[in-house]
Amino acid sequence: MFLHPALLSLLLGAVAACGFAPLQLWPLTLLAVAGWAWLVHRAPSLKRALWLGYAFGVGHFTVNNNWFQHAFDFQDAMPPVLGYFAAVALALYLAVYPAMAAGIAWRFRGRLPDAGYALAFGAAWIATEWLRAVMFTGYAWNPLGVIWVPVPGVARMSAFIGTYALSGLTLVAAVGLLSLPARRWAFPAIAGGAVALAALSAPLTRAPDGAPGGALVRVVQPDIGQEERGPDDGERVLRALLARSGEPGPVPRLVVWPEGVVRDLLEDGYPRYIYGDRLPGIMRRRIASVLGPRDLVLTGGTALTFDAAGDIAAATNSVFAVDAAARLRGRYDKAHLVPYGEYLPMKWLLEPLGLRRLVPGDFDFSPGPAPRNLVLPGFGAVGMQLCYEIIFSGEVVDRRARPRFLFNPSNDAWFGRWGPPQHLAQARMRAMEEGLPIVRATPTGISAVIAADGRLLASIPHERAGAIEVAIPQALPPTLFARWGNLVAGLVAAMLLAGAIAIRGRRR
Repeated sequence: MFLHPALLSLLLGAVAACGFAPLQLWPLTLLAVAGWAWLVHRAPSLKRALWLGYAFGVGHFTVNNNWFQHAFDFQDAMPPVLGYFAAVALALYLAVYPAMAAGIAWRFRGRLPDAGYALAFGAAWIATEWLRAVMFTGYAWNPLGVIWVPVPGVARMSAFIGTYALSGLTLVAAVGLLSLPARRWAFPAIAGGAVALAALSAPLTRAPDGAPGGALVRVVQPDIGQEERGPDDGERVLRALLARSGEPGPVPRLVVWPEGVVRDLLEDGYPRYIYGDRLPGIMRRRIASVLGPRDLVLTGGTALTFDAAGDIAAATNSVFAVDAAARLRGRYDKAHLVPYGEYLPMKWLLEPLGLRRLVPGDFDFSPGPAPRNLVLPGFGAVGMQLCYEIIFSGEVVDRRARPRFLFNPSNDAWFGRWGPPQHLAQARMRAMEEGLPIVRATPTGISAVIAADGRLLASIPHERAGAIEVAIPQALPPTLFARWGNLVAGLVAAMLLAGAIAIRGRRR
């Protein structure tokens, strides 16, 4: 072998990341995962298998999260070069999960990589990928199943089993490729046939578009980067948003603005010193100036609470609904906050070391309850998922009251060039899982209206100003995953593991 197995695993992990947006070279992912599984199978010991899994994870997550560095370009308290070290440090932690999957799969190896080994690898991947999404508040970015977004029929399997189970079946299919050189055709033929059948089924699961003459949604993307939104830029940003919010028409419009663009406070009742010369009533009236009598605006903003002394006690990253009479018609507070972005964990330890959170400000955000809907007059129940919250499979919908659609405002200006298309792809997976349309609004893109089957009905490209206005898409009936969530993924993992145990017993 020309390369050391650990180095080869590292390179294969990097290649596997090319299957995600923006490259979307998913066949490379399958081949890279198959090559890595072959190396793990050949490992002489459990310790070596774990090390090969860890090396794969370091390569995979370093490339996959390269956009993470870009967030440091806007942080005065820490040098931008620190972002490169942060991306690698994140990968060094995330690599623990592929290492665990490799160790479990290695226990089920036979003389050759067979169906039992493939099934065990798939079950282990489901379990460890889910674990990655929940440990230490979770980091669910880019589960492996997201590579299938360009192949709608395969991606829509998530409506039945969820993204994590789809990731596990992707491992099974990739490892099944190892049977081909030995001319063992049965298992690869079954796996390939299932994938082909799923891909051809896409037209049968097409979601309906918006009802003609129904309510409209207008998505505004001002293309104003993070560096252009300083304390003195509020007026210019507001004018850019108002200019693209369109004119009232004969049907109700829901005008949606991104996260992070309205810096002025919108709620009344705060101490007077907080507002300065930009009073919330005036701000709301200016927003309402572009609305017809049945229109509403949804916009990101900040809400504050105060202690008895009149000092700020907490802040929330929120979404506000403003009507044509300049009244607030509801507020949602983000619940799943970004560690190191919206709050600094272990503040007592990290602040003395000179570390700061990546979002500028004097205090951390506090979480709200989630998931939750806003019931908007004329539009019904609208689910709220602010930015990062949309990546958590099975955690985006209020199960007690299914919404009409999900609104996902985000501030992807932090995310470089790779982050925005990856974020969009994950939102499309949530639409397919839940059978719900999703409306995304971001300052610099990619803003989009997503059908309940994951199709892009309309979008605004990255780093381009514009607006889109379409009829609000219709939801599908609740999917199997919408009813049972990741219990279905757990059932798939259990079935794969049972199959692997049965094959190992027969092998013995």
